[in-house]
Amino acid sequence: MTTVIWIAVVLLLIGVYLSWTAGRLDRLHARIDAARAALDAQLLRRASATLELATSGVFDPASAMVLYQAAHAARRAPEDEREVAESELSQSLRAVLGSREQLTAVSEVPGGPEAVAELAAAVRRVPMARRFHNDAVRAARALRRHRKVRWFRLAGHAPFPMAFDMDDEAPEVLAAYGNGNGTGATAAFRS
Repeated sequence: MTTVIWIAVVLLLIGVYLSWTAGRLDRLHARIDAARAALDAQLLRRASATLELATSGVFDPASAMVLYQAAHAARRAPEDEREVAESELSQSLRAVLGSREQLTAVSEVPGGPEAVAELAAAVRRVPMARRFHNDAVRAARALRRHRKVRWFRLAGHAPFPMAFDMDDEAPEVLAAYGNGNGTGATAAFRS
């Protein structure tokens, strides 16, 4: 009789442990979903700020068209092409806003400093949001690789989490734009 009780206790402990692991995995998947939503919001904010700046009339037509097309493509890209479209937007931003002269010209038009500050803030937040997302993906992948998770199918039917890999390097002049509100930064670019 005591053998049956010990077996029941061991099975109960194993069940509790597996339940705890499944709950942890579920929380990691929820964290991935929240981090992905935050990343999508920051990418959308960056594309919107780029579109606003591209249509402001401060750039020459070729530069404005490059920014507009890249931002529009990033906003409209299907999910499987999103990383490439966002990387192309980063490359376009570096190409067009690669010089202090260009940024200074934008900062001197009415509404320009606010638009540049909005874009600088968005460009700074994208790498952070991507890092949070990819950290959550890394943690979930590590847990899902354990044998107990695979053997007992604790992940259920959840898809295997994928990292979001893109070129998110900001143009140097935007990265140096200060704290994002433009105060003091415009004067620094004029000198």
